[in-house]
Amino acid sequence: MDSAATRGLILRSHTGVAYRFDPGALCLELLTTGGPGPYRRYEVLHQPADLAAWAERSRLVPTPELRIRDPEVADARRLRDALFRAALARTRGASPEPGDVGVINAAAAHPPLAPAIGSDGQRRWAGPADGTRLLATVARDAVGLLTGPHAHRIRVCAAEDCHLVYVDTSRPGRRRWCSMEHCGNRHKVRALRNRRSAEG
Repeated sequence: MDSAATRGLILRSHTGVAYRFDPGALCLELLTTGGPGPYRRYEVLHQPADLAAWAERSRLVPTPELRIRDPEVADARRLRDALFRAALARTRGASPEPGDVGVINAAAAHPPLAPAIGSDGQRRWAGPADGTRLLATVARDAVGLLTGPHAHRIRVCAAEDCHLVYVDTSRPGRRRWCSMEHCGNRHKVRALRNRRSAEG
Protein backbone atom coordinates (compact mmCIF):
# COMPACT_ATOMS: atom_id res chain seq x y z
CA MET A 1 0.00 0.00 0.00
CA ASP A 2 1.09 3.59 -0.52
CA SER A 3 2.45 5.52 2.43
CA ALA A 4 0.30 8.28 3.92
CA ALA A 5 3.36 10.50 3.75
CA THR A 6 3.52 10.21 -0.03
CA ARG A 7 -0.19 10.06 -0.80
CA GLY A 8 -1.64 12.79 -2.97
CA LEU A 9 -1.05 14.57 -6.24
CA ILE A 10 1.77 16.94 -7.08
CA LEU A 11 0.14 20.14 -8.36
CA ARG A 12 1.63 23.46 -9.49
CA SER A 13 0.43 26.89 -8.45
CA HIS A 14 -0.08 29.67 -11.01
CA THR A 15 3.44 30.83 -10.12
CA GLY A 16 4.89 27.39 -10.92
CA VAL A 17 5.54 26.27 -7.34
CA ALA A 18 4.99 22.52 -6.84
CA TYR A 19 3.06 21.27 -3.80
CA ARG A 20 1.35 18.08 -2.66
CA PHE A 21 -2.44 17.96 -2.51
CA ASP A 22 -4.20 15.01 -0.89
CA PRO A 23 -7.98 15.28 -1.40
CA GLY A 24 -8.50 12.16 0.72
CA ALA A 25 -10.33 10.09 -1.91
CA LEU A 26 -9.65 8.71 -5.39
CA CYS A 27 -12.82 10.25 -6.80
CA LEU A 28 -11.82 13.74 -5.64
CA GLU A 29 -8.44 13.37 -7.33
CA LEU A 30 -10.32 13.32 -10.64
CA LEU A 31 -11.63 16.84 -9.92
CA THR A 32 -8.13 18.27 -10.43
CA THR A 33 -8.44 17.60 -14.19
CA GLY A 34 -10.99 20.36 -14.90
CA GLY A 35 -14.68 20.69 -14.25
CA PRO A 36 -18.00 22.21 -15.27
CA GLY A 37 -18.69 25.87 -16.00
CA PRO A 38 -15.85 28.18 -14.97
CA TYR A 39 -13.55 25.22 -14.28
CA ARG A 40 -13.64 24.21 -17.96
CA ARG A 41 -10.59 26.41 -18.57
CA TYR A 42 -8.50 23.96 -16.51
CA GLU A 43 -9.50 20.99 -18.71
CA VAL A 44 -6.70 18.47 -19.23
CA LEU A 45 -8.65 15.39 -20.38
CA HIS A 46 -8.55 15.68 -24.17
CA GLN A 47 -7.35 12.26 -25.33
CA PRO A 48 -6.82 8.73 -23.97
CA ALA A 49 -3.21 9.46 -22.97
CA ASP A 50 -4.43 12.28 -20.70
CA LEU A 51 -6.74 9.97 -18.74
CA ALA A 52 -3.99 7.35 -18.52
CA ALA A 53 -1.58 10.01 -17.21
CA TRP A 54 -4.09 10.98 -14.52
CA ALA A 55 -4.43 7.33 -13.47
CA GLU A 56 -0.64 7.12 -13.18
CA ARG A 57 -0.60 10.11 -10.79
CA SER A 58 -3.60 8.90 -8.80
CA ARG A 59 -3.64 6.78 -5.65
CA LEU A 60 -4.35 3.61 -7.63
CA VAL A 61 -1.58 1.17 -6.70
CA PRO A 62 -0.06 -0.17 -8.85
CA THR A 63 -0.79 1.96 -11.91
CA PRO A 64 -3.10 -0.10 -14.14
CA GLU A 65 -2.05 -0.76 -17.74
CA LEU A 66 -5.01 0.85 -19.44
CA ARG A 67 -6.45 0.62 -22.93
CA ILE A 68 -8.58 3.75 -23.21
CA ARG A 69 -10.77 4.75 -26.15
CA ASP A 70 -11.84 8.27 -27.12
CA PRO A 71 -15.49 7.78 -26.00
CA GLU A 72 -14.23 6.82 -22.54
CA VAL A 73 -12.44 10.17 -22.25
CA ALA A 74 -15.77 11.91 -22.87
CA ASP A 75 -17.31 9.60 -20.24
CA ALA A 76 -14.55 10.63 -17.80
CA ARG A 77 -15.34 14.32 -18.29
CA ARG A 78 -19.06 13.64 -17.82
CA LEU A 79 -18.46 11.67 -14.61
CA ARG A 80 -16.01 14.26 -13.28
CA ASP A 81 -18.41 17.15 -13.87
CA ALA A 82 -21.29 15.29 -12.19
CA LEU A 83 -19.05 14.40 -9.27
CA PHE A 84 -17.81 17.99 -9.02
CA ARG A 85 -21.37 19.32 -8.73
CA ALA A 86 -22.37 16.55 -6.31
CA ALA A 87 -19.36 17.23 -4.07
CA LEU A 88 -20.03 20.98 -4.06
CA ALA A 89 -23.65 20.30 -3.12
CA ARG A 90 -22.42 18.28 -0.13
CA THR A 91 -20.20 21.20 0.98
CA ARG A 92 -23.41 23.26 1.24
CA GLY A 93 -25.26 20.53 3.10
CA ALA A 94 -27.49 19.95 0.06
CA SER A 95 -28.36 16.79 -1.86
CA PRO A 96 -26.82 16.27 -5.30
CA GLU A 97 -29.03 16.82 -8.34
CA PRO A 98 -30.77 13.66 -9.61
CA GLY A 99 -29.09 13.99 -13.02
CA ASP A 100 -25.63 14.02 -11.44
CA VAL A 101 -26.53 11.07 -9.21
CA GLY A 102 -27.68 9.21 -12.32
CA VAL A 103 -24.35 9.78 -14.09
CA ILE A 104 -22.39 8.55 -11.06
CA ASN A 105 -24.63 5.52 -10.59
CA ALA A 106 -24.44 4.60 -14.29
CA ALA A 107 -20.64 4.66 -14.19
CA ALA A 108 -20.58 2.67 -10.92
CA ALA A 109 -22.81 -0.03 -12.44
CA HIS A 110 -20.00 -1.24 -14.73
CA PRO A 111 -17.43 -3.79 -13.52
CA PRO A 112 -14.52 -2.02 -11.78
CA LEU A 113 -10.82 -2.72 -11.96
CA ALA A 114 -10.23 -6.06 -10.23
CA PRO A 115 -7.30 -6.31 -7.79
CA ALA A 116 -5.34 -9.54 -7.67
CA ILE A 117 -2.17 -11.06 -6.20
CA GLY A 118 0.47 -11.68 -8.83
CA SER A 119 2.76 -14.71 -9.05
CA ASP A 120 5.43 -12.58 -7.35
CA GLY A 121 3.12 -11.98 -4.38
CA GLN A 122 2.62 -8.32 -5.33
CA ARG A 123 -0.64 -6.52 -5.95
CA ARG A 124 -1.71 -6.15 -9.58
CA TRP A 125 -4.87 -5.67 -11.64
CA ALA A 126 -6.54 -8.72 -13.16
CA GLY A 127 -8.21 -9.00 -16.53
CA PRO A 128 -8.88 -6.19 -19.00
CA ALA A 129 -8.21 -2.69 -17.72
CA ASP A 130 -10.01 -0.17 -19.88
CA GLY A 131 -11.38 3.32 -19.36
CA THR A 132 -14.83 2.07 -18.42
CA ARG A 133 -13.45 -0.11 -15.61
CA LEU A 134 -11.27 2.78 -14.42
CA LEU A 135 -14.30 5.08 -14.28
CA ALA A 136 -16.39 2.41 -12.52
CA THR A 137 -13.68 2.24 -9.84
CA VAL A 138 -13.76 6.03 -9.45
CA ALA A 139 -17.57 6.14 -9.41
CA ARG A 140 -17.81 3.42 -6.76
CA ASP A 141 -15.36 5.38 -4.65
CA ALA A 142 -17.64 8.41 -5.11
CA VAL A 143 -20.70 6.43 -4.01
CA GLY A 144 -18.83 5.38 -0.88
CA LEU A 145 -17.77 8.94 -0.12
CA LEU A 146 -21.09 10.65 -0.84
CA THR A 147 -23.11 8.14 1.19
CA GLY A 148 -20.54 7.40 3.90
CA PRO A 149 -19.60 8.82 7.30
CA HIS A 150 -17.35 11.51 5.82
CA ALA A 151 -19.89 12.98 3.37
CA HIS A 152 -20.44 15.94 5.71
CA ARG A 153 -16.68 16.56 5.74
CA ILE A 154 -16.31 17.33 2.05
CA ARG A 155 -14.85 20.83 1.85
CA VAL A 156 -13.59 23.48 -0.56
CA CYS A 157 -10.25 25.10 0.30
CA ALA A 158 -10.80 28.23 2.40
CA ALA A 159 -8.51 30.36 0.22
CA GLU A 160 -10.57 32.80 -1.86
CA ASP A 161 -8.63 32.04 -5.04
CA CYS A 162 -8.52 28.23 -4.63
CA HIS A 163 -11.35 25.87 -5.53
CA LEU A 164 -9.81 22.49 -4.73
CA VAL A 165 -12.22 20.02 -3.13
CA TYR A 166 -11.14 17.54 -0.45
CA VAL A 167 -12.58 15.38 2.31
CA ASP A 168 -11.39 16.27 5.79
CA THR A 169 -10.29 12.96 7.30
CA SER A 170 -8.40 14.58 10.20
CA ARG A 171 -9.51 13.47 13.65
CA PRO A 172 -10.67 16.92 14.83
CA GLY A 173 -12.28 17.73 11.47
CA ARG A 174 -10.84 21.25 11.29
CA ARG A 175 -8.84 21.12 8.04
CA ARG A 176 -9.26 24.41 6.14
CA TRP A 177 -6.72 24.29 3.35
CA CYS A 178 -6.10 22.17 0.28
CA SER A 179 -2.47 22.00 1.40
CA MET A 180 -0.65 23.53 4.35
CA GLU A 181 2.45 23.97 2.20
CA HIS A 182 0.47 26.00 -0.35
CA CYS A 183 -2.73 27.83 0.67
CA GLY A 184 -2.11 27.28 4.38
CA ASN A 185 1.34 28.80 4.08
CA ARG A 186 0.06 31.72 1.98
CA HIS A 187 -2.50 32.44 4.71
CA LYS A 188 0.21 32.41 7.39
CA VAL A 189 2.39 34.81 5.38
CA ARG A 190 -0.53 37.22 4.81
CA ALA A 191 -1.52 37.09 8.50
CA LEU A 192 2.07 37.85 9.54
CA ARG A 193 2.27 40.78 7.13
CA ASN A 194 -1.03 42.16 8.40
CA ARG A 195 0.15 41.92 12.04
CA ARG A 196 3.42 43.67 11.23
CA SER A 197 1.55 46.35 9.29
CA ALA A 198 -0.83 46.92 12.18
CA GLU A 199 2.07 47.11 14.65
CA GLY A 200 3.99 49.54 12.41
